[in-house]
Amino acid sequence: MIGAALGSVVLAGVMSTFLMLARSGVSAVNYTTMDTQSRRALEEFAQDVRMANNVAWTSSSSITLTVPENYVTSDPTTTNRVTYAWDNDSASGSYRCFYRIPGGSTAKTIYIRNVTDFSFTGFDRLNSPTSSNTSTKRIQISMTVTSTARTVVNTRDQLVSASFILRNKPAS
Repeated sequence: MIGAALGSVVLAGVMSTFLMLARSGVSAVNYTTMDTQSRRALEEFAQDVRMANNVAWTSSSSITLTVPENYVTSDPTTTNRVTYAWDNDSASGSYRCFYRIPGGSTAKTIYIRNVTDFSFTGFDRLNSPTSSNTSTKRIQISMTVTSTARTVVNTRDQLVSASFILRNKPAS
């Protein structure tokens, strides 16, 4: 009887340790996935910003870059353009996603899902915040990404990127 009680206590301890390790593993996978998505998105965005020679602010969550000799289309009004945006409209198919739309295409390349808060910030050549198309020289992204799983607490990551310089855009 005493042996069975001691065995039950030891087994309960082993089981609780196993469950705790499994939850920690799921949380680590969630953080790793969010980090991988964030790095990929920022690399793609940074590459386009550095090559861009113009920016058009649609809102604080959407900008269109003009990237020479890239995203070529047959329509001269959309050629060499790429739009980066965050969608917070629950009616759309890409709810709470950071994505890219090249040229005149309607196809979205979704980089990060479950983005709960997002904004672009532009800076002029004197490092003052701006949303003017003509005076923007640097762009920075701020976002909050949340990952959920049934068995663990929601994983949340706040991300503030470096500010990326529009190298080919003349300073005004």
